[in-house]
Amino acid sequence: MLSLRSRDEEATHLAMGTKLVLMVEYAGTRYHGFQFQINAPTIQGELEVALRKLTGEDRRVMAASRTDAGVHAKGQIVSFRTRSGLPPQTFVRALNHYLPRDIAVKAAYRAGEGFNVRGDAVSREYRYYIASGPSRSPFTRGFAYFVPRELDVEKMKRACQVLVGEHDFASFVTSMGDEVKGTVRNVYRAGVERRGNMVIFDMVASSFLPHQIRNTVGALIQVGMAKMGVEEFWHMARAKTPGLARPTSPACGLCLMRVNYAVPLGGGDENIQH
Repeated sequence: MLSLRSRDEEATHLAMGTKLVLMVEYAGTRYHGFQFQINAPTIQGELEVALRKLTGEDRRVMAASRTDAGVHAKGQIVSFRTRSGLPPQTFVRALNHYLPRDIAVKAAYRAGEGFNVRGDAVSREYRYYIASGPSRSPFTRGFAYFVPRELDVEKMKRACQVLVGEHDFASFVTSMGDEVKGTVRNVYRAGVERRGNMVIFDMVASSFLPHQIRNTVGALIQVGMAKMGVEEFWHMARAKTPGLARPTSPACGLCLMRVNYAVPLGGGDENIQH
């Protein structure tokens, strides 16, 4: 039997508004990360300003993955509530009108009441771009880390093997701050490939520790330059000692590619039911 909402529950639901989900793309160079800061530009701050201009509402935007300062995204997922009756596709066009040119909404969907943009995500996919070679390119500036020498990609690939599976990744944390509650993560895929002068590192996991990917890349580059052996990398990964993986690679090369859910966003239409 279907349960009916009480009048109070219905009134509360109407007051809270409909839950919408956006897929957002951005170049993070100008921003101090996703999360709102009072005296610094952030992705969350720009999205909330654009929503206020469109709907007249002050709404908090929640993200599936809170990217750090300077990190980019091609597939960030955010959610918010609104009392606006505009259809999802209108939100795409209208928000892009108000947003700065380095942030764009790619798609919008209605979500069910139970949808949790962070809690329902089953994995996040990140990619790190390394421009490897004798000379830099102005076309990759700001979106790849330039390393002025050839890297041994085969050794980097072998080093990545130790990362796959459920492990304690404490060695890839710079320090154990208050935000680090536990260091065990499940990595589904980790690999390196060369595409021309670009070396690309991909990592897919349930979730990530602060700076985990950038610390991983920094250590892998050491392997690629023969400053660290593959077995030494494996020993470091298994040591579970914070601060071992270094140096931290720059944020410019890191991009959030995709956030995955058990039920694909949209499911073929503009509604997500959870």
